[in-house]
Amino acid sequence: MTAQRYLPISEHGLIGDLRTAALVGTDGRIDWFCCPRFDSPSVFGSLLDADKGGFWEIAPLCEIAARHQFYFPDSNILITRFLTTDGIVEVQDFMPIVRERDPDHQQRLMRRVVNVRGSVRMGVRFAPRPDYGRERCTAEEVGGGVRFTSPSVRLALSATVELSVSDGDARSSFDLEAGRTELFALEVLGEGEEPEAAGSESEELLDADRLFDATVEFWRRWLAKSTYTGRWREMVHRSALTLKLLTHEPTGAVIASPTLGLPEQVGGERNWDYRYVWIRDAAFSLYALLRLGFTQEAEAFIGWLTDRFASGTNGDLGPLRVMYSIDGDAELTEIELDHLEGYRGSRPVRVGNAASDQLQLDIYGEIIDSVYLYNKYGEPISHDTWTNLCSMLDWLLEHWDREDEGIWETREGRQHHTFSRLMCWVAIERMVRMARQRGLPADLGHWTTVRDEIYHQIMDRGWNAERGAFVQNYATPVLDASLLLMPMVKFISPNDPRFVSTVDAITADLVVDSLVFRYDPEQAPDGLDGAEGTFSICSFWYVEALARCGRVEEARLALEKMFTYANHVGLYAEEIGLTGEQLGNFPQAFTHLSLISSAINLDRALS
Repeated sequence: MTAQRYLPISEHGLIGDLRTAALVGTDGRIDWFCCPRFDSPSVFGSLLDADKGGFWEIAPLCEIAARHQFYFPDSNILITRFLTTDGIVEVQDFMPIVRERDPDHQQRLMRRVVNVRGSVRMGVRFAPRPDYGRERCTAEEVGGGVRFTSPSVRLALSATVELSVSDGDARSSFDLEAGRTELFALEVLGEGEEPEAAGSESEELLDADRLFDATVEFWRRWLAKSTYTGRWREMVHRSALTLKLLTHEPTGAVIASPTLGLPEQVGGERNWDYRYVWIRDAAFSLYALLRLGFTQEAEAFIGWLTDRFASGTNGDLGPLRVMYSIDGDAELTEIELDHLEGYRGSRPVRVGNAASDQLQLDIYGEIIDSVYLYNKYGEPISHDTWTNLCSMLDWLLEHWDREDEGIWETREGRQHHTFSRLMCWVAIERMVRMARQRGLPADLGHWTTVRDEIYHQIMDRGWNAERGAFVQNYATPVLDASLLLMPMVKFISPNDPRFVSTVDAITADLVVDSLVFRYDPEQAPDGLDGAEGTFSICSFWYVEALARCGRVEEARLALEKMFTYANHVGLYAEEIGLTGEQLGNFPQAFTHLSLISSAINLDRALS
């Protein structure tokens, strides 16, 4: 059956090198890996097609009694343990961090196989299928390893055990005796690059030890900058480490997720490519990292964003697009990979994202709010950045009252979304604050007039007296969980009767045991077939809204329940199904940044 050929989405951990990332299953299989970048075509993609996608598996050949997976403490090094009647084996997976100042080291994915007890027969199969499974590699044994070549990639696999080549794949089987460690290293070769010269087995193992230690040191040194000392340190820090993994260090871009095509409903059509920079997601990620004291990431992203400001107005869509590639390209043509069956038969499998052509006015509030926080807690913004922000605001002051597709990127047509109006208000309000705090040049009279006009419009048209709640758009009485953010962005007091009533309505209609649906698609058609799970970011927003309303014990219980839906290493996909399964792309930046925010604010409320 199709389901038996795929691990659950939750049965994976993530490793990466701040350029790309790989998913490692609890079965010892790397079933998702794009190289050399997050948005490159996959080399291993059996997560989306068990037969055609490609994988790299290292696992015992004997019967496995139990499998466990965890992160080496305070790092992004993933360890998978196999417990068998013959013994215990660890597979230690990591990607050394390649810095721009250290160009001699090529991009590598390291897998150390360590004997813990007994003697275990191990099997290895390295089956690359580049370009989303559309290419096959030629394999050549060279210098104690194997070189793989296809039209799009060149790879070099080395090992401390003997490898054999068959039909373009590399295989090995070996006995892992007591006290033994074997090493497998994959190098991603650029144009004209050759694999690093292989040394003796002892030299290769020593080099792997050095890279392991250096990788641990990198992650621990980075995490030591965190200022969080609250009650949920382990979950908050794992979320921070995950957000850092989703950062493309050479450009400063922050992607939404390292995967594509993982379904919001198994067998359904809501399967998107999230390997891009959503302005909204990146802005919220910036906010979360700033709250933890990570100002360097904020500075890098501000630099990336400044280049987007310089690109000018995109006609009808304004000065910013909803999303960009890592390099800042706004043209993300969406196509379907018809040759892939999709995760557990979930088709279509899409590459690119047509939402890049949507108008979503809320992004201006999110990005300006993040710049405001960076200006406050990081470094004062430059004259050029302020000038660019003012130009962007000039456009928004003229266009804030337009219909748009909204935060949830529906494909049913544009509406007057309440959340979009809310974030337009935030954009102007934060610009007013920065101008007053820094004495920066600004047309404060005009700005505050428009700001107040938006405020009154939301109160008049976004409030539905019959529902006793703020609603999704001006034309319907549909509830929307995004409006839980109203007090968090300082638009309304959390104890205002209108907001309290909105929370009560959302609790009654959209909440199931702390899990929150973003809206009811039966009441508000979104242009897509099928259902979806609860949105984890909305569940964490709900925690924060309860805390701000003074319902602290309810908030704490909801947060503890949400922690039980994390996978075994503390990661979350975009959604949670009704039986608790992870759904959607994995892991999702949106979810982890909202976890950080809710934990920090609940800590404050409890204190």
